[in-house]
Amino acid sequence: MVCKKKFNICLITSPIGDASVTPVSNLAEIITHIAGEICLITGNAGSNLFNNDIRINTISINYKLGSSALSKIIRYLLLQLKISYYIIKKASRFDTHLFFIGSNNLILPAIISKIMRKNVILSLPSSSNMLKFANDRFYKVVEILESINLIIADKIIVYSPNLVNEWNLKKYSNKILFAHEHFINFNIFKLTNLFHKRENLVGYVGRLSGEKGVLNFIKAIGYIISKNNNMTFLIIGDGPLKNKIELDLDTYALNNNVKLFGWVPHDELPYYLNQLKLTVLPSYTEGLPNLMLESMACGTPILATPIGTIPDVITDGKNGFIMENNSPECIADNLIRALAHPNLEQISKNAEADVNREFTFENAVGKYRKALCDH
Repeated sequence: MVCKKKFNICLITSPIGDASVTPVSNLAEIITHIAGEICLITGNAGSNLFNNDIRINTISINYKLGSSALSKIIRYLLLQLKISYYIIKKASRFDTHLFFIGSNNLILPAIISKIMRKNVILSLPSSSNMLKFANDRFYKVVEILESINLIIADKIIVYSPNLVNEWNLKKYSNKILFAHEHFINFNIFKLTNLFHKRENLVGYVGRLSGEKGVLNFIKAIGYIISKNNNMTFLIIGDGPLKNKIELDLDTYALNNNVKLFGWVPHDELPYYLNQLKLTVLPSYTEGLPNLMLESMACGTPILATPIGTIPDVITDGKNGFIMENNSPECIADNLIRALAHPNLEQISKNAEADVNREFTFENAVGKYRKALCDH
């Protein structure tokens, strides 16, 4: 599909952390192949993403989260005012305002965009789900703000029909379009270590926070080690639960079997993924996890909960494994089941082939072009 006319897009995010660099840079790169002019309002880790790229005019906002509840609220309100100011001063000529990671609860910027008669599009509109499972005190407030922005929006972009049900978006079905910013750099994420040469090493890669189910994974490791002390595990990531995880590893005497790394640079991940026999995603909530695709591209099958877009990508026993829930017992049972599967190497090959076919840059551009042109 070719748009009848090139339009200008302002991509708006809250100031982002390291974990959001890949999706933001991916989406901006996709938009360069669709739009005329591009403006990016972001901050923190996103500030220097496109310093040398003349195609994208980046407006950077630095943001520090307050320590107390009151300071968090004040800083959050100031952030909304800053983004609204830049929307008025810098984004007035951009006819489409696309709100992405962390910005779907920024109600004032969305209202300003609507008053300016811009096409307001929300992409991935569910920050509150993550906060809910992380036991964040502001979860309900964020959920209300998101609900208002869903009403304001002209269009809502989600990854798959499964998320419409999971995120209770059926009432907005007349606004919903399907697209994703996911594509894999197959020059970096690729098979470099043959599957049959790998040890029985199982890994978790991601943020160490409540919504990711990582504490349940630690308990599952305890169950498995009590039966098979030869198993080894790798945990890569950082986050608010890091100290708790270190304490649990000591409490359950798991340090000999579990290696806990900090955050690994993105371009170093392929090395670690190529050492694993299995990657576990025990999350309570997900959209379309990039780590799942990157792991599959390295020939490493995934064991995951059936949430978000995961069931649209993973077919149990064909290109990965789905577990019923993320209870420690369920994780342990399914992990043992997966590693004992007689066709595990073929599942590895299927995972690699499926990602190489479906998650190319061209496919991602095509899906976003269709969504934005339909708008």
